[in-house]
Amino acid sequence: DELVPCFLFRPPVEVPGVAGASVLVVHGGPESMATRLFNPVVQALALCGFAVLVPNVRGSTGYGKRWYSLDDVELRLDSVADLAALHDWLPGLGLDPERSALWGGSYGGYMVLAGTTMQPGRWAAGVDIVGISSLVTFLENTSGYRRAYREREYGSLERDRELLERASPITYLDQLRAPLFVIHGANDPRVPLSEAEQITAALAARGIPHELKVYADEGHGLAKRVNRLDAYPAAVEFLLRHLGRG
Repeated sequence: DELVPCFLFRPPVEVPGVAGASVLVVHGGPESMATRLFNPVVQALALCGFAVLVPNVRGSTGYGKRWYSLDDVELRLDSVADLAALHDWLPGLGLDPERSALWGGSYGGYMVLAGTTMQPGRWAAGVDIVGISSLVTFLENTSGYRRAYREREYGSLERDRELLERASPITYLDQLRAPLFVIHGANDPRVPLSEAEQITAALAARGIPHELKVYADEGHGLAKRVNRLDAYPAAVEFLLRHLGRG
């Protein structure tokens, strides 16, 4: 068994209708690390009444080479399983497992899509920011330099295609039922806009509530303050609508 490091930020006051709801914020990378630095998204979610969990799932840095390597290639779905383990922990924290959402950007966006498609009974909503919906189409359409770099982490299109398909959220779309809020930059050189378009097209076809915000002047993430002020409050409001009571 493994222990997943996780920060927990509880709301400073109980907000009627929101108390007991939670949001799991997954960092990107995956070779990155969540720390106790100021994060305006985490603080905004907590101030709105959500309990916010910020984990360092398998593949995160900061916990030694073994932890850093525990999601490589054929171990990819072990990091997704960490999401389920964190969800199982919610009742012990006094939180409602029926009202928990995922939030993440880039690889964290992949984790949002993986959790909501592969663990459909656990997550009530998701916010996907420049996330990967298919590891296959991501590797096919990303910039050439990025493909060579990422195949070492995710697997090779030539040798590991079956594995890449098995680890892709889009493979499990028939299981998806959670509402999704999707944010993407039109000029993203790392995760092409097509990754967002194909997941939202599938949501529309199945009648699942969703919103897609595409920013014509952004790349991989939201660099401009005006766009962040447009996207993030709307995403928080989306979660309040789907996780709140009354």
